[in-house]
Amino acid sequence: MSFKFVIAVAAALGAMSTGAFAEGDAAKGEKVFKKCKACHAADEAKNKVGPHLVGIIGRKAASVDGYKYGKGITDAAEKIGEWDEAKLVEYLADPKGYIGGKSKMTFKLKKEDQRMDVAAYLASLSK
Repeated sequence: MSFKFVIAVAAALGAMSTGAFAEGDAAKGEKVFKKCKACHAADEAKNKVGPHLVGIIGRKAASVDGYKYGKGITDAAEKIGEWDEAKLVEYLADPKGYIGGKSKMTFKLKKEDQRMDVAAYLASLSK
């Protein structure tokens, strides 16, 4: 088996796994989100230290009016495209690593179940 073939299969499997994203628990996510409230509002379109997260699911990255984003996220915005739950789960694990550059957001949620719950909570507010 060639190395290129192994890489191609791994990439294809990775792409397929995105559709099989397991859902989090929005009620649990609301509790976990309390860690985020100092910097982000989710219930009103009011920017704090970070941009508000009202309607984040389906919104283009780095696109909240009136918020001054850092260079890292603005440079990565086109690659990120629109936020969905899977992207948020990845981003919350390591914002700097996810965008591949500097990030104003230094907070990381280490536990995947908590990241999934927060993403589900934010998605529930976007409906």
